Amino acid sequence: MSEVVVVSGNPRPGSRTRVLAESVGAAVARREGAAAPAVVDLAAYGPALLAPDEVRVAGGLARARAARVLVVATPTYKGSYTGILKVFLDNLPHRGLAGVVAVPVTVGATREQAGQSERHLRGLLAELGAEVRPGLAVTEADLADPGLAEGYVAELADRV
Repeated sequence: MSEVVVVSGNPRPGSRTRVLAESVGAAVARREGAAAPAVVDLAAYGPALLAPDEVRVAGGLARARAARVLVVATPTYKGSYTGILKVFLDNLPHRGLAGVVAVPVTVGATREQAGQSERHLRGLLAELGAEVRPGLAVTEADLADPGLAEGYVAELADRV
């Protein structure tokens, strides 16, 4: 399995959240000398997320558990992470991310919204046993910054 895995919790295929998450994952992989990250795009799973034994869902869960670094990204929905991300992560067993370094990435309309969803996501990842690193909480306006992911990863480098 890949050393770096990206999970995009946006329900829209090809979302800007996924693009940001992939950028963060790629920057982490470059810094670590790892292969390009594997991407688990939950938008592609649709209703299959409700069937954890479905082949694609089981594969995505296995990838997340086997990661050394797991970048988990979500837009802010109702002050927190998306429902599809919660459903996906709920399929992991107790401490299912033990030994995995997790990096939460959240996008919101305002910095406060993004920060709030980052805190919620951080708590969920910690509950699953991940070693959670400082997250990246950005506004939708921040997404236009082409150096955003590299700058964040440079700051994070000593902590991953």
